[in-house]
Amino acid sequence: MTDESAEPVESDAPVLVGDTRPSSTGPSPSSRLSHRIGWHILLSVLSLAVLAPLFLVLVNALSNPVRYGQASATRRLLPVDVQWDVFSRAFDEQNGAMAKAFLVSAIVTALIVVAQLVTSALAAYAYAFIEFPFKRLAFAVSIATLLLPMEVTVLANVRTIRDLGWVNSYQSLVLPFAAAGFGIFLLRQGFSGIPRDLHEAARLDGFGHLHFLVRIALPLTRPVVAAFVLVSTLLAWSSYLWPRMVITDPQRRTLPILLKDLSLTTAERSNVFAAAGLIAFIPVVILLIVFQRHIVRGLTAGAVK
Repeated sequence: MTDESAEPVESDAPVLVGDTRPSSTGPSPSSRLSHRIGWHILLSVLSLAVLAPLFLVLVNALSNPVRYGQASATRRLLPVDVQWDVFSRAFDEQNGAMAKAFLVSAIVTALIVVAQLVTSALAAYAYAFIEFPFKRLAFAVSIATLLLPMEVTVLANVRTIRDLGWVNSYQSLVLPFAAAGFGIFLLRQGFSGIPRDLHEAARLDGFGHLHFLVRIALPLTRPVVAAFVLVSTLLAWSSYLWPRMVITDPQRRTLPILLKDLSLTTAERSNVFAAAGLIAFIPVVILLIVFQRHIVRGLTAGAVK
């Protein structure tokens, strides 16, 4: 018989206990700090590379062109014989052509952006939420327009504009760009991130297609819309080739055409050309400041599901 009252036998064998210390799988604080410093240095160098030309243009605009041309290379890094009235002189150049060109560019750019936003939003909504025959083929054709350079069709389009009698008119500057394949693609990617259940629920609540687009789809994809508006504005504002082909009236010149004409002036007035370039660049800076927080979010919409 076994003795049930026997005491348990103690063992001297070592007991293995797991290491309960938290394991450090991420980078150490010092490596994270060095990584962050490296990125800051790289971004600083890239920022200087972008801002340096603008700074030199500002220096050229404020300097006396004759004395600036005679100064040494190191002296040209700062304004020489500053002329603060150069910006008002740029506006008064060619009997106030700068102000007229600024107004024409603003009107044309606004019309193009509004037209592209409307057409792109409608087409993108159809591709994202509506089922119809040859839907994928139609979307592929829309995207294929991005692969076709404007220079390929410019001569045929110019002939069409002349046949319609639209030379030197706003419609010749706006209508050829009323639709944009890039906008259709970008907004469609943004709309694809909206749950289908939300669309179906809205339809059950009586929302029509246009109502859902304006009240729900566009507000939910605000970063995408902002990014598209920014890109569309920059392209329309800086367009040169097409306006040069269809505009011959000096009163209808856009800013890029006027800047090209001012660049043909003599070296003694190069500061006026530089000042005009800075004036034309001001709206771009304002747009970048206003929309900068939406650019990355908008352009990467739909990339990760």
